[in-house]
Amino acid sequence: MRLGRLLLRATVGGFFVGHGTQKLFGAFGGSGLGATAEHFEGLGLKPGKLHAGVAGSAETFGGAGLLLGYHTPLAAAAITGVMATAIDRVHFKNGPWNTGGGYEYNAVLIAAAATLAESGPGALSLDALRGKERVGARWSLFALAAGLGGAAALRALADRQAGKSSEYEAPETGSFASATPAASEPPVVAPGAPATEPAPAAPAFPTEVEAEASAADEADSDEA
Repeated sequence: MRLGRLLLRATVGGFFVGHGTQKLFGAFGGSGLGATAEHFEGLGLKPGKLHAGVAGSAETFGGAGLLLGYHTPLAAAAITGVMATAIDRVHFKNGPWNTGGGYEYNAVLIAAAATLAESGPGALSLDALRGKERVGARWSLFALAAGLGGAAALRALADRQAGKSSEYEAPETGSFASATPAASEPPVVAPGAPATEPAPAAPAFPTEVEAEASAADEADSDEA
């Protein structure tokens, strides 16, 4: 049992330390904080640098906590939060299976972290050396609740930031022009074609005064 827990802690914790330092410092061929922040922005996690820093730190310190057996429930909560966010933003839409980009692997890591939180890190750990090894189902539930709660809080932050960004989006090009009537332009005449003369104005109907004056003139003409 001691060997199994030590192997699980070393494997899960060690790889998470590697993933975290890849994000934060570009270690082990990683992309570093700047490129990771851009990637997170593309996933809708804004501001990207904040989310990348939180994810990298959670993986680094959570992985180190599992590896060393130090504050194991908190370390398990950090790992759970990162994996829950990865499922939410990347893998859930692909279904469960890892072959299709699903969340199978992430779920296994959450289960492994919860198991270590319940069983405790064992005698070969810093928690045991300090005499503060915490064991029991309540610590497993604590790790799950804290991790999922942290992931939910980061999602709410990202959604709120996305809502603020959409409020300041510029209107689409041409929206004002489409609502404004275009100014009239003279017709284009092909070279060599006769110029088109304007049509004569329609005759105006005589007013009442003009009609009476015309009738008076006709009467004077008849008398003469």
